[in-house]
Amino acid sequence: MAKVTITLDADLALEVMMRAGAPSPQDAVELVLRDYLSTDRRTIARTGGTRDGERLLPKPPTAEEG
Repeated sequence: MAKVTITLDADLALEVMMRAGAPSPQDAVELVLRDYLSTDRRTIARTGGTRDGERLLPKPPTAEEG
């Protein structure tokens, strides 16, 4: 797998480490990204794709037949 170097503010890196309970900033960022990706997949599976938003829009009123 390819490696990527990311520069973060030290305060942000420490905050991520504390919240993730990781021993190093690199591990913390990796855990957060992996969790984000898995959560995103689960959310789309539960709620549907972007085209499913049309079903949530209010239906236009229909003309009454009389």
